[in-house]
Amino acid sequence: EVQLVESGGGLVQPGGSLRLSCAASGFTFSSYAMSWVRQAPGKGLEWVSAIDSGDSGGGFTSYTDSVKGRFTISRDNAKNTLYLQMNSLKPEDTAVYYCAKALFVGTYYPYDYWGKGTLVIVSS
Repeated sequence: EVQLVESGGGLVQPGGSLRLSCAASGFTFSSYAMSWVRQAPGKGLEWVSAIDSGDSGGGFTSYTDSVKGRFTISRDNAKNTLYLQMNSLKPEDTAVYYCAKALFVGTYYPYDYWGKGTLVIVSS
C-alpha cells in the first residue's frame, strides 16, 4: 500500500523557516518524481515544487515563481523521504502542504497518490 506522510508543519513568524518532510512507503521511491502542492485557506490547489527521481543523478528541480529563492526541494532516496526547506516565510505561504507522487516513471504529472497534508501557518 502506497503511503505518503507529511510532517514538519506548524506556526512560524514571518521571515522564519520550516522544513517539511514526506515519508514514503509502498513503492519504489527512487523511481518516481515527487512534488509539493499547497492549498491556502479558501483557495484552490497550487503546485509549489517538483523534483525528479534522482535515479539518473540529474537532480532536476523546479519551483513556482512565488517561492523561487526561498524554498528548496530535495530528497533522500536511501531514506524514502522528500523534503521542502522553506525560508523567509511570508503570510501568503500559509497553507496545507501536500506531497504527491507522479503516476508514471519519467513524468512529473499527473499524480496518483497524495499525503494527508501538513499545515503551515505564517503569522506574527
